Amino acid sequence: MSNQEEGSKTVLAAQELTKQVSSPEGTLTILSDVSFQVGAGESVAIIGASGAGKSTLLALLAGLDLPTEGYVTLNGNNLGQLDEDGRARIRAESVGFVFQSFHLVPSLNALENVMLPLELAGNADPRKAASAIIDKVGLKDRWSHYPAQLSGGEKQRVAIARAFATEPAVLFADEPTGNLDARTGEKIMQLMFELNQSSSTTLVLVTHDSALAERCDRVISLDAGKLVSDERAAA
Repeated sequence: MSNQEEGSKTVLAAQELTKQVSSPEGTLTILSDVSFQVGAGESVAIIGASGAGKSTLLALLAGLDLPTEGYVTLNGNNLGQLDEDGRARIRAESVGFVFQSFHLVPSLNALENVMLPLELAGNADPRKAASAIIDKVGLKDRWSHYPAQLSGGEKQRVAIARAFATEPAVLFADEPTGNLDARTGEKIMQLMFELNQSSSTTLVLVTHDSALAERCDRVISLDAGKLVSDERAAA
């Protein structure tokens, strides 16, 4: 059931996004004229076959890459009008990331990994804030462990804690259960949906798992770089 109310604030908008790259065979179109809007607190799945353009779209939405045509508005900011430093600032203020391969800093323990974005954001007491969310994701007794000492599921819990620590407007998750077994993956997704609900963070999830996608408020389908459907879940 959607936790977006009619008329809620649009936190993310893609406007006629096209992404083209040069290849030996000529110009390759990865995305073509993709447009949609996402409201605050929504959970949206982006699905499609391998090569459909899912990860490219995620990179454009997060300002990690720029479109050939069109633009993205994130939390009221037109990313196309900002330079790289400006886009980095918006990401630091408004965005969290969870990746398939965790992307934890190996030389930092679990608590320090979660503290990192809080310190960068100038949080007055990053240790206290990080400890609270480490507890929330069920790692109270593992906070002093380094990534090499954690299981895959524990690493992803740390990654989720780090992503939610700054209370981002939007959380982007790219195949977050891809490196986990089914049981662990289910627990991780349950945790992500719970945090999405409790924090009102907008969740944008790239997945090949149709059962997982159907748990989101909306499912956006890509095929060969084009948006072919945008369906809202049944209430």
